[in-house]
Amino acid sequence: MTTDPWRDPALPAASRVDDLLSRMTLEEKTAQLYGVWVGAATDGGGVAPLQSEMTTEYDWDELITHGLGQLTRSFGTAPVDPALGAQALARAQRRIVAAGRFGIPAVAHEECLAGFTAWGATAYPVPLAWGASFDPALVEDMARRIGADLRSAGVHQGLAPVLDVVRDPRWGRVEETIGEDPYLVGTIGAAYVRGLESAGIVTTLKHFAGYASSVGARNLAPVRAGVRELADVTLPPFEMALREGNPRSVMAAYNDTDGIPASADPWLLTELLREQWGFTGTVVSDYFGIGFLQTLHRVAGSPAEAAHAALAAGIDVELPTLKCYGKPLLEAVRAGTVPESLVDRAARRVLIQKCELGLLDEDWDPEPTSVIDLDSAANRALARRLAEESVVLLDNPDGALPLSPDTRIAVVGPRAADALAMLGCYSFPSHVLPHHPDVPMGVEIPTVLEALRTELPDAKVTFAEGCDTSDPDTSGFEEAVARTAEADVCVAVLGDRAGLFGRGTSGEGCDVTDLRLPGVQAELLDALVATGVPVVLVLLTGRPYALGRWQGRLAAVVQAFFPGEEGGPAVAGVLSGRVNPSGRLPVSVPQEPGGQPWTYLQPPLGLAGEVSNLDPTPLYAFGHGRSYTSFAWESEPVETEIGTDGSYDVAVTVRNTGDRAGTEVVQLYLHDPVASVARPDVRLIGYRRLELDPGQAAEVTFRFHADLSAFTDRSGARVVEPGALELRLAASSADVRHTARLHLTGPVRVLGTDRRLRCETEVSAVG
Repeated sequence: MTTDPWRDPALPAASRVDDLLSRMTLEEKTAQLYGVWVGAATDGGGVAPLQSEMTTEYDWDELITHGLGQLTRSFGTAPVDPALGAQALARAQRRIVAAGRFGIPAVAHEECLAGFTAWGATAYPVPLAWGASFDPALVEDMARRIGADLRSAGVHQGLAPVLDVVRDPRWGRVEETIGEDPYLVGTIGAAYVRGLESAGIVTTLKHFAGYASSVGARNLAPVRAGVRELADVTLPPFEMALREGNPRSVMAAYNDTDGIPASADPWLLTELLREQWGFTGTVVSDYFGIGFLQTLHRVAGSPAEAAHAALAAGIDVELPTLKCYGKPLLEAVRAGTVPESLVDRAARRVLIQKCELGLLDEDWDPEPTSVIDLDSAANRALARRLAEESVVLLDNPDGALPLSPDTRIAVVGPRAADALAMLGCYSFPSHVLPHHPDVPMGVEIPTVLEALRTELPDAKVTFAEGCDTSDPDTSGFEEAVARTAEADVCVAVLGDRAGLFGRGTSGEGCDVTDLRLPGVQAELLDALVATGVPVVLVLLTGRPYALGRWQGRLAAVVQAFFPGEEGGPAVAGVLSGRVNPSGRLPVSVPQEPGGQPWTYLQPPLGLAGEVSNLDPTPLYAFGHGRSYTSFAWESEPVETEIGTDGSYDVAVTVRNTGDRAGTEVVQLYLHDPVASVARPDVRLIGYRRLELDPGQAAEVTFRFHADLSAFTDRSGARVVEPGALELRLAASSADVRHTARLHLTGPVRVLGTDRRLRCETEVSAVG
């Protein structure tokens, strides 16, 4: 029996695919370039933008005779028992294999932004909470677990992580981002990629690129970022994730930048991504993004023209439909208006990836090989640890926290007794279950109220909702004030409800005009503070909200960014003192609700000054967070010279001077006093968590290289310039503890794609 070369696992993937492509018809090649969303709603109640308008009708049995590129969200479209879902996916794969001449299965993909988006799967903290942890190793562990769960269910590709850098916190998808600093986003994002890829899952970087810089913070709105913002803020996290994590897929963004839609931008998707950065995987569209070239961007007059533009730019796979890469593309190639070579280029990339996944092997088996448990005890333990590390203690001026174990506590607020308060937009209960109101949550999610009662069994805890998250009704204020007046302390649990396209206060398509607390929650907080009882504010949100209105009026402020299914116990642990808070802000918390957009990455004219009456200085700066213990920092003054290709080790000793164990997050910022273009006053270039027992000290050394001072100059080149620099050792972007002054000498250096992206750190014990 002879084996065709394309079936021979001993041959290189490229050789196998070249042989296979030579045997395939045009229909069979184009079939590899689209996905199908089985069961997608067409009635306007979908889980993706314009789903009902963009979903194409097709005959499944006829369609799969030519093969199929991808299967879309078998688990993430409707609630299904994971074991039964895996069996259904396996049956679908067997049908695809049996129907086509070559028996090539589809790549099954799912969302996995904060865990596998499936009914009954662990709901981890959202990416903004990953950023708050400042703990890449823990995020990598989480991603590895998510990947193992995906694999156990027969899924090959995960649509995460989001590497967009927050530019305007009014944007609804801030909860999906890691933060407002490209170094933090890049290091945490690369860790997620390493974890997911180590489990054998094709990781998909998104949204490439510029999506979070939309005008007015509106979803899908145009982006008007300049070339330097794109080069120095938007793109570095993608470059770091590609270099350090080796992801195998990239998703093109919805937006246009300066009039060029990302889905039709050959510079972005081919010249930069492939030719400069060396990416060899697949580029997929965001859902319906290719069709949007015709319907929303209006740079194409038909689905065939949209297909041509996207293929030529470098998009290999249309998700989650065949509206453009199906019949329109086929007919355009036959008519000679689209070169078949573009189809061959994309099909080759898709098939090489399938080959590497084992999908071209004769012994490939779609059946699950292990017991499917998507919310294991180990998963929950990891979700708890990440939630605990991500909670940020913003303020505790008079030591109101930790709470006394036998005190009288009035728990008030619309987020206190709602399990959904813990979850972001891309968790299964928030994303899908609103369309299935009679289906149970699928995972156990303790609320803050439940967790606090468990945490402090001797405390007298009462509860009043006070108001809804977004409804203007204030009729519940009276009871909330009464319960507070009877208590020793009030814990006000306020925040967001995640949703889709206006059905929530945070999430995709849930953009806001300003950063006031949603609904009448601000008025409720005013009423609680007016009682004179100390008020501890707990925020469960997907974005930062302006808190200057209550500056100096609250007993304590705790911020948690949708901390996942174990978020209730994590927050309760911080309130009780069982958990010593160690989270740090991945986004600034503003003083005032207007005057946006603003992030800490500002040149001098973006800071407070005499040229404007508006002061954008945040109430709590990027990187800020308090602890229940205290730390002393020691570092020698430094003034030295290094070359523009040189390096310098800057060190600081941190000692826990309190009476309990705690974690300090040491941050390193760069200040460039004079440059050839306007630069951010400070920007993060390194960080390290230090876990210290009482009295314990450790020295952390940052291995700074001049490459880390690089920026994009007037010519568009990335350069290191000679001159003065300051390396600022800090507890936040606004809390500098020590400064090392360097002078770079020598010529201007132009850097390539091999430049250093990371500031390595080393920790050593101190006696």
